Amino acid sequence: MLDARYSQKAFETFFLPRLSTQEVNNIPKDKALLVLHIGAVEQHGKHLPVFTDTLIGEGLLMQTFEKFSTEDNIWLLPSIPYGKSTEHSSHPGTFSLSAATLQSIVMDIGKSAAVSGFRRLLILNTHGGNNDLLNMMARDIREETGLMVFRLNPHSEQTKEWITEQEASYGIHGGDVETSMVLCFKENWVDMNKADKEFLHEPEKKTSLNLKGNRYFAWKMDDISKTGIAGDATKATKEKGDKINKAVSEELAGAMLEMADFEIEQLIKP
Repeated sequence: MLDARYSQKAFETFFLPRLSTQEVNNIPKDKALLVLHIGAVEQHGKHLPVFTDTLIGEGLLMQTFEKFSTEDNIWLLPSIPYGKSTEHSSHPGTFSLSAATLQSIVMDIGKSAAVSGFRRLLILNTHGGNNDLLNMMARDIREETGLMVFRLNPHSEQTKEWITEQEASYGIHGGDVETSMVLCFKENWVDMNKADKEFLHEPEKKTSLNLKGNRYFAWKMDDISKTGIAGDATKATKEKGDKINKAVSEELAGAMLEMADFEIEQLIKP
């Protein structure tokens, strides 16, 4: 029954928990990279599943690991499907961890990685609401365990070639990009008949306030959207999602290989 889920290369060849404790012990740890994906279970409008963020992350990982050879010392950990989604807490189907809970989980996994002899951990995030906390945790794990910790949000600049300028700037949730990606990975979980369009209405005189970046104001989804989305989901297509997913997974693979070879000591000149 589980053959279909676990038959892909990412699970058959690179999924660390499929190994025995002896096999894990025998992995050459000097250049090994562990990959921990953290997603979210939260509303994405009327047309997308609440599993969208985690689904996208897992789909990208399946594509990414197809690019590796058996010689590549990169190991996939089970995804953490829940994230810090308090900005969507008023919407049914949103299941959020508190900041303290997510911090504890990520720290404990980092400590376990170090005890097992690993030196490198990539925290791969596919939910924007996790960003600040995970950036902080990466440094805390580095300090606490000595691990080299990497942080990455899957992205490709190529995506801008296939979406509007407005989408690129303000399509941050449940819009063209995410809908297209889910259409590619799991089309029957998307109801395009309910796809909507809504963008943040910005005051004309606003110059110093943004949703993200160095000039920032705190917001909940209900503060910026009536529909629960920010973007134009009506423009989404499976074909567009395929192009986005291929571009992003290509960049992910390159980044992981670079991380597996990285030594932090090289940052200080002899």
